[in-house]
Amino acid sequence: MNAAFPSRLLIGGQWVETTAAAPVRNPFTGGEIARVPMGGAAEIEQALAAAHAAFPKVRGMAGHARAEILLAAARGIETRTAEFVATIVSEAGKPVVFAEAEVARAAMTFTAAADEARRAHGELLPVDAFSSGDGHLGLVRRFPLGVIAAITPFNFPLNLVAHKVAPALATGNTMVVKPAMKTPLTALLLAEVLQAAGVPAGQMNFVTCSNEDAALLVTDARVKMVTFTGSPAVGWRLKELCGKKRITLELGGNAGVIVHADADVAAAVPMIATGAFAYAGQSCISVQRVVVHASRYEEFKAALAAHIAAKVLTGDPWERTTVVGPMITEQARDQVRERIRAALAAGARLVCGGEMRGCCLEATVLEDADAGLAICAEEAFAPVMTLHRYADFEEALEFVNASDFGLQAGVFTRDLGLALRAYEALNVGGVLINQVPTFRVENMPYGGIKDSGFGREGVRYAMEEMTELKSLIIKRG
Repeated sequence: MNAAFPSRLLIGGQWVETTAAAPVRNPFTGGEIARVPMGGAAEIEQALAAAHAAFPKVRGMAGHARAEILLAAARGIETRTAEFVATIVSEAGKPVVFAEAEVARAAMTFTAAADEARRAHGELLPVDAFSSGDGHLGLVRRFPLGVIAAITPFNFPLNLVAHKVAPALATGNTMVVKPAMKTPLTALLLAEVLQAAGVPAGQMNFVTCSNEDAALLVTDARVKMVTFTGSPAVGWRLKELCGKKRITLELGGNAGVIVHADADVAAAVPMIATGAFAYAGQSCISVQRVVVHASRYEEFKAALAAHIAAKVLTGDPWERTTVVGPMITEQARDQVRERIRAALAAGARLVCGGEMRGCCLEATVLEDADAGLAICAEEAFAPVMTLHRYADFEEALEFVNASDFGLQAGVFTRDLGLALRAYEALNVGGVLINQVPTFRVENMPYGGIKDSGFGREGVRYAMEEMTELKSLIIKRG
């Protein structure tokens, strides 16, 4: 075990030890790397009370003061990059190159939030558009909600926490963060950075706890909003429990990519392979279903297989050439292997992969898999892609839309008309042209429809979710 890993919770500006602890394991070695403090109902109550008490103190903080804290947090992340990278690789099994990218993105997230904190988002209301508004002046601006509960996933243990914490700081809200118990150490390291950056006591609280105890964060009356990233089953259940509370949900995906007849296949293949297999496909916007025009199908399949063999290497996440590392648990790996076996038994064919390299599943491509099979219809969250053919572009659009999910989709074409047609027709939260759906930058609106979620993240859009519009009407005397 590494004594450098965080070993306390941040509650009310104080570092809190607990009597209970839980093991954190390295997904690649299977070994225990640390024991994380395990909070319970008492610690959650302390965190909620601290956040509730801090809100009147932080809600009116000036924009420049919020921005300075956010920039200090960004600098703190950059200064401790090596620690963050080592923690992410160790507890998440994320290949080191992708861990480095995540840390850099998290610093950008806080920097973007600092920029937004300096902007006063509001508008002048044209109340004199109606005769009854004559002689009146109208203004509208946004105000923070109060205590926000944030529940975060294992796969981006730093940047997906940042996408909740940074907008909350920028808007003057307070927050209780419950990180994933598979990857809690990165979030606790961020808590250290936030305290060093000068976040007021009680504004940000980090509590590791069981999912059962975390239900208190959803049902407590002091909580005004819940922001959750994770599985659809849990997310929609939380929405039922929230009652009158506001909620945003970033849930699963089953991302489709269309490769049209006019596509630049040589350019598309590396992007699609990385989008499907980086970090063992453990992203809700990982490429899962690729539908290729029949005239280019064999060419695309051959180029993809060759690229995977040469460039998509599987193994130790500390090797800089590794693309596919371990999946987060043995159970997750066994589930997807069973889905692959079921697809093959039903007539699908293996293009490449399907074998284990130690504890890691190779990048796997299947063709001729029926769209109704679990490997196609459900979220894989694994290094698996299915290939399909189409003859007509409308057929391809229908194929991508034939999913319970609607997060993001990619289209490779040189035809602007088809690109615009895809933008209009695809039932997803984002359409990427000549890019994979795995693409995301910190200031874009991010979220989905159908089973993929509710609401939007991305710094400015998350800030809108975390605030309430209030009007001011003044009658001129």
